[in-house]
Amino acid sequence: MAAPMNGTFASGSLTLGSYLAVPPGPATSMPGVILCHGFPIGPLDARQSALTFPQLLDRVANELGWVGLTFTFRGCGTSEGDFSMQGWVDDLRAAIDHLEREANPNGIWLIGTNTGGALALCVAADDPRVEGCALLGPRADFDDWAAQPRRFLEYAREIGAIRRPGFPASFDEWSRELRRFRPVDAARRFAPRPLLVMHGEEDESVPVADSRVLAEAHGAAETRVISGAGHRLRHDPRAVAVLFGWLDRQRPPAR
Repeated sequence: MAAPMNGTFASGSLTLGSYLAVPPGPATSMPGVILCHGFPIGPLDARQSALTFPQLLDRVANELGWVGLTFTFRGCGTSEGDFSMQGWVDDLRAAIDHLEREANPNGIWLIGTNTGGALALCVAADDPRVEGCALLGPRADFDDWAAQPRRFLEYAREIGAIRRPGFPASFDEWSRELRRFRPVDAARRFAPRPLLVMHGEEDESVPVADSRVLAEAHGAAETRVISGAGHRLRHDPRAVAVLFGWLDRQRPPAR
């Protein structure tokens, strides 16, 4: 049984569901990690996003001694609001602020799956508080969504990531946001900070080429293609082992 979200924080006027995992023992200088889920894909709808993420964060806290935060973006899980690309970027920025207030970590690292990974890179590129990023099956762009924005809007409604009938107030602005954030450009700006890019060889949703493009744009990324693995890499023990090893090597000296 997945652990439920155990807290909330504000992103603008919205309340987002969150989960904070703190290592056992006395509070000392700990690195912090934020885990970002991807865009919901059927048959899982938006309300079921990130259900297993608290379990993974508990392992990070208990085995590595990091303080961890995960949350559901607006329109997903128990979080308020409706999906927009700018809104999700704002939510992640608010999550970084929240982790800093709650835990005063010794540096912040971002881990993101799929869309969450692509947006994590976009946010990290412009936020010097982020020391490193690990991306699992990330998208290199959102051009497929931007090419057919009305169809994508209807899909977001179908899965429950957009709930209010009148949203968005401006379709043109909502659709422009799909092209505003460019993970490939962000990868260049994020360098030379550490970047881990992992992809399942048999990913049925995002081609492996997307990860290769991001790694090439960064110039010094660690890249791992997991043979035989599919889209949900966080459930693959080999991918989790690579992620934990990378995080362990990232650990900053105590301050």
